Amino acid sequence: MKRSVLVMTSGLLLASVGITFAAGHISTDDRVKKSRQTAKQFMQSLKGELQTAMKAGGPVNALDVCNTKARLISQQHSDASGWRVARTSLKTRNPANAPDAWERSVLEKFDARKKAGEAPKAMEHYEVMEQDGKKVFRWMKAIPTQEVCLKCHGGDTVAPAVEAKLKKLYPTDQARGYAVGDIRGAFTITQPVN
Repeated sequence: MKRSVLVMTSGLLLASVGITFAAGHISTDDRVKKSRQTAKQFMQSLKGELQTAMKAGGPVNALDVCNTKARLISQQHSDASGWRVARTSLKTRNPANAPDAWERSVLEKFDARKKAGEAPKAMEHYEVMEQDGKKVFRWMKAIPTQEVCLKCHGGDTVAPAVEAKLKKLYPTDQARGYAVGDIRGAFTITQPVN
């Protein structure tokens, strides 16, 4: 059986995601493929909102998107897929996005892989495991830092107005000091295994 799910945000259709079920079993390859698609759609949704905010008022305006809309976009993709769809990092801005033990371990492995010379853009990790007494498929993909990210996640490159807004919105912010190419964090997806 195939089920199509329409993913909507701000009243706009984002994508139609087809999820294939074969007698209650989804292959690992299908899970990876659907995780990649879902993360890509999540990234495109968030990126679109951030670009609109940047055009309307620069990085200070974009921080409001991160503070309010990012969680909603994540929730919309979670609701549409029936999975947990999120972002996390070793250096969080929002404490609600802190990694669990498995995510922390994968992020640390991503950092080690980068130090060994692997490009973060293609880094992903997945496995089937037990979580809270249930079998789940977990997948993560690294998010490399781009030039535009430095406006809010850089060190010395953060403007005073951005600095003030960060202190107001995120008093415990740790998500600073990145350079282009660093691993900013990762998309993380948890799917139930039937």
